[in-house]
Amino acid sequence: MAQTEELAYQSATDLAAAVRDRTLSPVEIVDHFLDRIEARNPSLNAFVFLAADEARAAARLAEKAVMDGDELGSLHGVPTALKDLFDFHPGWPSTYGGIRALRQNIVDFHCTYAERMKAAGAILLGKTNSPVMGFRGTCDNPLFGPTRNPFDTDRNSGGSSGGSAAAVADGLLPLAEGTDGGGSVRIPASWCGVVGYKASFGRVPFVARPNAFGGVSPFLFEGVLARSVADAALGASVLTGYDPRDPFALDETVDYVGAVGRSMEGVRVAYSPDFGMYPVDPKVAAVVEQAVSSLRDAGAVVEQIDMTMPHDQQELAELWCRMMAGVEVLETFKAQGIDLLADHAEDLPAEYRGYVEDTYRRSSVQTLRDQQMRSAVYDAIQAVFGPYDLLVTPTLACLPVLNANDGNTAGPSEIKGVPVNPMIGWCMTYPINYSGHPAISVPAGMAEGNLPVGLQIIGRRYDDLSVIAAASALEQVRPWRDTYERCAARPI
Repeated sequence: MAQTEELAYQSATDLAAAVRDRTLSPVEIVDHFLDRIEARNPSLNAFVFLAADEARAAARLAEKAVMDGDELGSLHGVPTALKDLFDFHPGWPSTYGGIRALRQNIVDFHCTYAERMKAAGAILLGKTNSPVMGFRGTCDNPLFGPTRNPFDTDRNSGGSSGGSAAAVADGLLPLAEGTDGGGSVRIPASWCGVVGYKASFGRVPFVARPNAFGGVSPFLFEGVLARSVADAALGASVLTGYDPRDPFALDETVDYVGAVGRSMEGVRVAYSPDFGMYPVDPKVAAVVEQAVSSLRDAGAVVEQIDMTMPHDQQELAELWCRMMAGVEVLETFKAQGIDLLADHAEDLPAEYRGYVEDTYRRSSVQTLRDQQMRSAVYDAIQAVFGPYDLLVTPTLACLPVLNANDGNTAGPSEIKGVPVNPMIGWCMTYPINYSGHPAISVPAGMAEGNLPVGLQIIGRRYDDLSVIAAASALEQVRPWRDTYERCAARPI
């Protein structure tokens, strides 16, 4: 990698160590990344809000803490960013994924990621792009437009945490926030060739109000996007831990960083090429097959299995769309005097409006039946973990799609001649949001020369460390760091 790119592509782990050793200053680091964002973001549209003055002020305070010999957090002086969805920082705008009527919506509180990253000494630079209400696996919206993939800027970054994934892959940040209600950490990780990790449900507090129980249907997560498994583990260690505001938060200590480099010898891995129901692009399948073989090289015992799902992929994608329609958010804004559905319908994609309207019509009995469908998916996934320690699948069933020019980029409507829901039906991630298992997407390789493909590694509930260990083992035998040279070298 060229010398001018070395700082841009240093890991969060190394940057934090350099700050502690006083070989790099927080001011120097933040200035570098802000300059890089200014130069490269216009070609990506990854950042939609930049708090440059605030970040520089925080960097000066961070540098003073180093010079004064203060106790430093594990990410002291390391830049990061929030996602512009259900993710908040006092004084910053929150458009909920590019809703035009909310372009001036300013919040006065922190989300978990902002709160805990700042407590660890990280410096927040701004907010990254996502789709309206996070309601699709692509990253595009009518206010900001699409985020472009740093490997091929004609294509989409994936969503909903697409701005964060593109920024990390392009060296604009070492790590960034992703939230995950159907794969929104893992989907853009796959298309942008980075690492996207979401912990077991309950490990990372999800502080939601006015409904503290609002993050369970399906399970919603805050996670991290990074270029290495070690950085993803470090980020997870910062985010994990009890919070009394979350009724489901686990009160446990988890040594994610200690799992990096752990042996895979004898670990039993179930490999499902299609999760029992998805049509998968043969180009994706071929790359994933090679990555699975690399797990064998790392010492794991890998067996291909035939999963059986209780419903087909179209039924389960429709279920996700019903569950994620976001009526509660709309009702919260309505109580504040902002009726998005009645007064700003043109700001909401037609596909999203359709599911919202259907949700308002549904009975409580129908909602109970939806939860029964979800329960059957949980049982099918749990059944794999009788004889096996891990389950691996492709992260996505297709390669990155071309961006649209109308703010409404969607995924494919069919794969291998089989119809799929263009919102989420090509994402092999959302079943894990029904079940709450830990999962990570890591780069599996490249298809068509320059398009990243992701491998999804899923663990038993609360066995997050085996997931991290497997991802780390794959990185050791099949390293992907050199792939970012393609992003660094792209014309801007």
